[in-house]
Formats: sequence, C-alpha cells, structure tokens
Amino acid sequence: MNNWFKQNGVHFAVAGLFIAICFFYFTPAFQGKVLVQSDVIQAQGMQKEIMDVRAKTGKAPLWTNQVFGGMPAYQIWAFYPSNITTYVISALKTVFPNPIDTVLLSLFGAYLLFCVLKLNPWLAAAGAIAFTFSSYNFILLHAGHSNQAYAITFFAPILAGIILTLRGKHWLGAILTTFFLAMEIRSNHIQMAYYLMLSLLILVGIELYHAIKNKTTTIFFESIAYLAGATLVAVMINASILWTTYEYGQESIRGKSNLSQKATSGNSNGLDKEYAYGWSQGIGECITFLIPNAYGGGSGGALKADSKVAQALIDKGVPQDQATGFAAQLPTYWGGKPFTEGPWYFGAGICFLFVFGLMIVRGRIKWWLLATVILSMLLSFGKNFTLVSDLFFNYFPLYNKFRAVESILVLTQLAFPILAFLAIKEALQTKDKAFILKKLFLSLYITGGIALLVALLPQLFFSFKSSTGDESLIAQLTQAFQGDSSFANTIVNSDLVQDRASLARMDAIRSLVFVLITFGVLWAFIKQKINLQITSLLILAVTLVDLWSVDKRYLKDDSFQAKDEALQARTPREVDQFILRDTDPDFRVLDLTLRDPFADASTSYFHKTLGGYHAAKLKRFQELIENQFSKSLNQDALDMLNTKYVITADPKTQAVGMKANATACGHAWFVEQVRFADNADQEMQAISSFDPKKEAIVDKKYQPLIDTKQNAIDPNGKITLVSYAPEHLVYETGSTSNQVAVFSEIYYDKGWKMLIDGQEKPYFRADYLLRAAQIPVGNHKIEFIFHPNSYYTGEGISMAGSILLVLAFGGYVFAESRKKKVVKTV
Repeated sequence: MNNWFKQNGVHFAVAGLFIAICFFYFTPAFQGKVLVQSDVIQAQGMQKEIMDVRAKTGKAPLWTNQVFGGMPAYQIWAFYPSNITTYVISALKTVFPNPIDTVLLSLFGAYLLFCVLKLNPWLAAAGAIAFTFSSYNFILLHAGHSNQAYAITFFAPILAGIILTLRGKHWLGAILTTFFLAMEIRSNHIQMAYYLMLSLLILVGIELYHAIKNKTTTIFFESIAYLAGATLVAVMINASILWTTYEYGQESIRGKSNLSQKATSGNSNGLDKEYAYGWSQGIGECITFLIPNAYGGGSGGALKADSKVAQALIDKGVPQDQATGFAAQLPTYWGGKPFTEGPWYFGAGICFLFVFGLMIVRGRIKWWLLATVILSMLLSFGKNFTLVSDLFFNYFPLYNKFRAVESILVLTQLAFPILAFLAIKEALQTKDKAFILKKLFLSLYITGGIALLVALLPQLFFSFKSSTGDESLIAQLTQAFQGDSSFANTIVNSDLVQDRASLARMDAIRSLVFVLITFGVLWAFIKQKINLQITSLLILAVTLVDLWSVDKRYLKDDSFQAKDEALQARTPREVDQFILRDTDPDFRVLDLTLRDPFADASTSYFHKTLGGYHAAKLKRFQELIENQFSKSLNQDALDMLNTKYVITADPKTQAVGMKANATACGHAWFVEQVRFADNADQEMQAISSFDPKKEAIVDKKYQPLIDTKQNAIDPNGKITLVSYAPEHLVYETGSTSNQVAVFSEIYYDKGWKMLIDGQEKPYFRADYLLRAAQIPVGNHKIEFIFHPNSYYTGEGISMAGSILLVLAFGGYVFAESRKKKVVKTV
C-alpha cells in the first residue's frame, strides 16, 4: 500500500492542486453563498410543482402543469432510480457545492485524457486547466446552462477511454468509455453528445483508413467491437432518458409541424433555420480565440470611468457618477449575435501552441484534431457561411433539431489544448532542436504578429460597429438626450467605436505578452536553460493565470449571493399572494407584466401558468401561442385553458394588478355540440372564434370514438374534479345521457391513460390541444393517469445496463488483482 501511494504521489499532488484552484476561484461557494444563474432561476420556476410533490410524497412526478399548461417533466427534472450514474452525480453534488462539482469533474476528466496521451503529470494538469478554464465553460456556468456545462466535462474522459481501447487495452478502455459515455448521456444535453459523435466519427474514419493502409483491420475491428459494446451498455444505462426524450421530441417544437403552413419557430420537421441559426459565430469573431475582447467581450458592457463615452457625457454636463454608470451599461459587443455573455477564448498561449502543433506534431491524431476544428468552425458560422451549415441542416440526421449552432465550437475548445500540449510533448522529446526552434519562431511570428497588428492598428482590421444593434442604440440614446440625434450618433459611431477599439487593443497587448511568455518558456527549455519539471510548472502557471483572469470577467465573486438574498428573488408579490389564497388545485395564470410571458418562468414559481421558459415546449402549444396569443390574446383560448387570473401592469404607473377571468371554463365541462375539422389548420381556424363551453372542435380522425347518435344534452349533467395530482386526476360525473366532456388538460397520448370506473377507455383530442372523451350515462369515476411505458420499461433496461457495468468493472478489478498476485508469486 505504501508503495502504491508513493508511485501515485504526484497524482495526489495534482488532485490537491485542482481542489485548491477551485477553492480560491469559488471561495464564495465554500462560504455558503450561491451562484446567481439566470437559467437556473428559470428552471427552479419550472420545477416547483415537481419538487413540492417530491418533498411531500417522496416521488417526483413525470408530468407538471406548472408551465405551458402542462408538459412531461423529462426535460425539466426527472429522477431515474435504476440508472447508476444518478447516484454518482448525486454524491458529487452532495460533497461539492455548485458549480465546483462540474469544474472538478472537468479537471479530472481532462487530466485522465492527457495522461493517456502520455504527457507528464504536471503538463497533463496544465492541459486539464486549459480545457476546463476555456471561457465558454465559465460563461455557461454563470448563465446557468448547467446540463450543457456538465455534458462538456465528459468529452475528454470519453476520448481517453476510446484511445485506450484503440491501443489494445480493450477492457479498461471499454469500461471507461461505458461509464463516461453513460455520464454524458445522463447529463441530458443531447446536442453536446451529438457534436461529440461528429468528432468521433472523424476519428474512427481516420483510424479505419490507417488500418486498411497498414493491413491491421482485424485489430481495428476488434477494438471497434469493444467500443460498440461499451456504447450499447451506456445506452442501456440511459434507456429511460433516451426513450422518453425521443418520444417527447416528436411532439415538441423539434418535431414535425402540425400545420400545413409552418410556424415561425419550427419547420415541417425540426427547428426553423432562422431560429436554429440565431446564435451563429461570426467568421471574424474567431479572433477571440486569441484576443478575448477583440469583439468587445459581452453584451453587458465593460466601459470604465476613463472611457471616451464617459468623458463625452461629462463634457456635456452629465455628473461623473451618472456618466460612468451610463457608459458601463452600453453594449461593447459589436458582433452579429443577438447578444452574448462573452467570447470564445482558449488562451493566447494555447493558440500559439496550437499553431506550433500544426507544424511539428506527427501522427494521425493531428489530422483528426485539425479536421474536427475545421468542421466545427464551419458549422458554427451558421447563417454567416451557409455552404456547409445548410448541407448538414437539410440532410444530416437530427442536425436540424438543435439551435445556437455556435455551441459546436466546444469541439474546437477541446481540440486546441490537445494539440497544444502534444506540441509541447513533441518539442520536449525531439532531438532535432534546430527544426523545433525554427517552427517555434514561426509560430511566434504568426500568433504574436496577429496580436501585434491588432494592438497597433485595430481599426484597420475591424469596424467596431454593430450591424444589428447600433441603430437601435442610437434611437434609444436620441430619446434619452431629448431628441439630440447628433450627440447620440457621436456617442455610438465615434466614442463607443473608439472604446471598443481600445478594448481590443489592450487585450491584444495582453495576448502578445502571454504568447511571448509561453514562447520564452519553451525556448529556455530547448536551450537547456531550465529543466523539464520547471518547464511543466511554468506552462501550468502561465495557462492558469491567462485563463483565470479572463474567466473572472464573467464568473466573479459578486456573481454569488448569500442564500437569504437569493431567496428574496422568490418573494411573492402582493398579487401573487392574493392568487395563492385561491384553494382551487388546478387553474392557470397568465402574467402579462413579463417582457415575454412565453419565454419567462419566474411566475411559474408561484402559479400554474400558461407561460414559462423551455427550449423544447410542445409543438401544439407553440403553435397555439403563435396563432392565438402572439398578435392579440384570444379570450376563447384563454377560457378553454382555464385561465382564471391575468396579471397586468398599469401602462402609466406600472403598478401590478390582477384581473379575474369570469368566463374561464373550469377543470372539465360537457359540451352541447361537436364540430369536426378535416385537419389541424381547420382546427386552429375554428378555435380562433368559438364558444368552448358549448362546442368542441375535434379532428375527424377521432370521429369513430364518438357515438353522435347516442350523444344527448343533459343541462343538469355535472363533471367535477375531486382529486388533483400532476400524474393522477380524478373526476366524478353524473348525467342522464351520454355526453362529450372536454378536460382543460393538455393532450399527450404518450403516457396518459383514461379510466372509467377502473376500466381503461379511449379519449381523444379536442380544441387543438385539450383532452376529451364521451362519458356514458350515469354516475362515474373518471381518472387520468400518466404512466409512460417509455419511462417504466426504460428503467428496467437501465437497471440491466447498470448491473452489466458493475459486473464488468468488478471482473476487471478481480482479473487485474489476480495478475498481480501471479507476478508476485513468480
């Protein structure tokens, strides 16, 4: 045991370093403060009903009525008890506060990869820091895109497992691949897993080419068989997640349109291209890989008291504190995205080493990394360079299901540090020092030269004018300066442009310094001025300081709040308190005080709402929003959705008030008439103006489920909700005739079952997206129960996959221990 600790002492030292880095960067989290993340706040609103039920019953429901009238909980929050990774994730989050668990996982996962690539431990640690501290990761954490950030952390260890398998270490590689791929899928961000798959397909293609070339196809396909098995088990472990996601995806805005005229947010089968390409990387913006503020940084602004804008305001007579505050609010980002929290910055030294790696690294891994970088950059350009993007969007399976195409740059973010540190490894091992020095200087001329040119002549290369935002900014400033358009133009087109150029210049000088330092460290080693250990530690320190200082611009200490302060954001308003006194268990609220009630889940924290915030809402509900709520509110649609309260704001005083909707239809009701529609378009047109209390609009395909001859009107018939739970609704009915009932609940036939007196009976869709059924004469108990086979059967498969992984790991450990005993005996 002592020998084991001694042999692995350096790894423990690296682990201690990683924990120390996290402690100093995230000191507020260790002090009990919480990270204020906008998307997490939205998620908490959507999850409120789920968490309340879980706290009360011990079981999280798979359906919630808290947002968009009701939707499956799979993409909001769901528990998967048969999935072994559920308990791994839970343990990590219990030990380490958010977001330290994510950062540590990324550091250790990347460290594993660089060790597999045979770098010495301190260089491997530096490589792990380079990958983990890339600015996009920390921007994601700050914004609250927790699942996305978590999914990215497993890129490196998955790659490590695959490389080990391809090297012939089949069992170890396959087990690692299985576990980390299972963790990747469990992160529930399919878009990130999909992007990783694209890169791995390139890797497998290159490996196959060389296997054919070297006549080693038998060995290659043996490794592929192990990897296929690993993938199968990882998929089995996550069967319930993948099955439910696939099933729900068909009904979400990523699925096929129901209307013949496609809506603005979705095409006939997938996302609308304009929506998907909304966040496209500008071609020129790739300069931020090297110079973070070349495009102004984030949309939030970064101007100080000494900025040109602030000085111009002071000269006009604005008090200094007001001028400084006003300048700090102006957007410094001038690229083509609607807005951004910050740039893709990989580190100046890393960019220098990446260029160096392109020149000196030998072997096919370089060509895989280069191909990955080229493909991911071309796809990230989206609307700015459609040649490749449109090809994938129109023809490549599933690609059109994803938005924010710039996020594929996570592959570039992975490839840059890998090639950068392979370059260092090559430089340290190559005996031809003259060749290495020549390429080292050439890399300096390229990366250092770019930084120097931007530092000296920034406006020669960039306009620093926003083609999308500056015109509206001028209009806003003109109004703020009481119609002085000339001064507003000067502020935006002169002073702000100069400030943006100044930000680029300062960061270009900064990047040049880090390029020179990185160059100097390698030059000193090649010239035998310093030894390998000092070289490794210096590279680690330079990389950490470089990336740390940029990350702190976005995720900083004041991004954290004390828990009691964070909870204040969840304090109900007076109008919320009034509505909460209503004891009705199931009605809906529409909050018109929000900028966009259908893109904000803050009200959902207190009420079941028509609105919410989710990137994969049900397609039918999105179509209802676009056709019945976008231009004006259709009162009939509000009524059928049992919208009992509408929160409003006085247009003059902005005082928040509430209107009770007296015509809301209630939980369920019998209708006098059924009108059949030929298709979804007719249904949508029909609900534009109808009386939902008296008639139901039903697609003609459900006509066999309604016996119109037996249907009759009983004006005294009653249907009442007697028990409410998100997954189980119970009604009691009484009628002297067969009648059609409409339930103010969202139709979703992938799991909801209707029982009449304990016997399952058919139901159908009415009024475009509600449930309806023909109820027989007499007194009956009607139940709607959500029990999706995709989840429960999937959980059984997940259990089998988890057991297989545990058995494989146990078998490998047992076999290795026996080998060691045999060696000792011999």
